[in-house]
Amino acid sequence: MDAETALTGWAEFRIGGELPVRRLGFGTGGLVGPGYWGPRHDAPERSVALLRHAVERGVTLIDTADNYGPDVAEELVARALHPYPAGLVIATKGGVVRTGPDRWHIAGRPEQLRTMCEASLRRLRTDTLDLYQLHRLDPDVPMADQLGALLDLRREGKIRHIGLDSVDAAELTRAREIAPIASVQNRYNLLDRAAEDVLELCEKQGIAFLPWFPLGNGALTGDAGAPLTAVATRHGATTGQIALAWLLHRSPVLLPTPGTGSPAHLDENLAAARIALTGRDLAQLDGLGVA
Repeated sequence: MDAETALTGWAEFRIGGELPVRRLGFGTGGLVGPGYWGPRHDAPERSVALLRHAVERGVTLIDTADNYGPDVAEELVARALHPYPAGLVIATKGGVVRTGPDRWHIAGRPEQLRTMCEASLRRLRTDTLDLYQLHRLDPDVPMADQLGALLDLRREGKIRHIGLDSVDAAELTRAREIAPIASVQNRYNLLDRAAEDVLELCEKQGIAFLPWFPLGNGALTGDAGAPLTAVATRHGATTGQIALAWLLHRSPVLLPTPGTGSPAHLDENLAAARIALTGRDLAQLDGLGVA
C-alpha cells in the first residue's frame, strides 16, 4: 500500500468481488463477557451505542458470530443497526455450539448448519446474510457435506457469500473445488504469522482474509517490545495502532476487525488507518514475526 492510500485511511476491498467494505472493520467479540459468554455490560445500551458509533465513524464491515454470547452479539447488532444502512456488510459465523465460557463444540452436520443459519437470519432480522463463515470445519463430517449445506442455503438466497474460519492452505484449496470461498478468518497478527501460506493463497485468489486476534489478544498493546514501541513513538501512535497499520500495509486482502467495548478504544483503532508506515518502519516490524 502506498503512503497516499494509507493516509486516506479507508482503502476498500470487495468481498466476493462485489461487496465493497472499508478494510478496517469492527468485531463484536468485545461486546460479550469473558469466554465469549453472556453480555459484557449489564446495560446493553452501551453496546448498542458503540455499534452505532462504529458505523457513524465510517465502519462498513461488522464481524459477528452466533456463539458470541451465545446469540448476544447478533441480537445487539440487530438492535443497534437494523434497518441496516446501504453499504453495511454484516458477516456472521456458524458451526460451533457453546455450552459455557470458553467451552465450545464443533457442529457441522448439514441439518445443524441449516438450523444455525436460519437462527442467525432471525436474530439479525434479515432475509440474506452477506457473509456466512463456517466457524470450524467438522472433522467428523465430509467437507463436501458441510459446504454443500451452505451452497444449498446460498441457492435459496439465505447466504450471499461463503467463508471459512481457521483453515490451512490445503483445506482452502480443497474447499474452493467445492464452493466459491469469499473469505478466510484465521489467526494472524504482527507476532503470529503461522497462516502466512493461507494469506498468500488468498492474495492470489482475491479472497478476503479477516485476521482474528489482530492485536494478539492484547499482546500488541501497551509495552509490546522495543522495535514496535520505537515505531509507535516515531508516529506519535500507540503500539496497537501500529500493529493494525502493519496489517493494512502487509496485504490488500487483510481486513482487520478489532473488537472493543470502549468508544475511545474504537476511535483509537480506527485512527490506525491514517498511519503511513515507512520502509524503515516496515523493515523493523517485519522482523518481529514468528512463523
